[in-house]
Amino acid sequence: MWKRLLANPLSWLLAVVVAAGLAFGGYWYQPWKLFTDDVVDEALPQVQIAATGTPAPDPAASGSASPGSASPSAAPASPSPAGNRLLASGEFVTHEHETSGTAQVVELADGRRQLVFRDFATSNGPDLRVWLSDQPVLDGRDGWFVFDDGQWAELDRLKGNRGDQVYEIPADVDLTSLTSVSIWCKRFSVSFGAAELTA
Repeated sequence: MWKRLLANPLSWLLAVVVAAGLAFGGYWYQPWKLFTDDVVDEALPQVQIAATGTPAPDPAASGSASPGSASPSAAPASPSPAGNRLLASGEFVTHEHETSGTAQVVELADGRRQLVFRDFATSNGPDLRVWLSDQPVLDGRDGWFVFDDGQWAELDRLKGNRGDQVYEIPADVDLTSLTSVSIWCKRFSVSFGAAELTA
């Protein structure tokens, strides 16, 4: 039986088609990402609240310090908190996949702006990007596909689906109109999660 199948050209053609389909499906959907995490642990800028001049709480300051991190009495790795300003912030809500954490827009002492993710977590997935958008952030299904309907700016690929991370905001990005952030799966045009950025 196996000899007859191997001798049949149609059997070889079918085998090639199935193998190509499996390879394409694996590349396109990347199902193994559902079972793996990409963890990021970048140094975050310290910021102060503009109204009071009080430094914003630093989650890393509570509990034990992670390996390689500075002690509370040591100088911060980022620019002086006296020169950094918190422009806007918001909490992530879940869309396609459970997403949590805080998003902050920080203006550094040298004038650069950064998008900061604190205690961030979402599912891993293919082709995930960090988008600033002018669309409102809605809970649940109503928020799935809206972020490519209006204006948006892509900052970068998502560095990791878990952990603290920082993204540079180009000088020409207008933060008065782009007031939300989405973890956008570009391949399937769906938001994994998003946060409204408010002052």
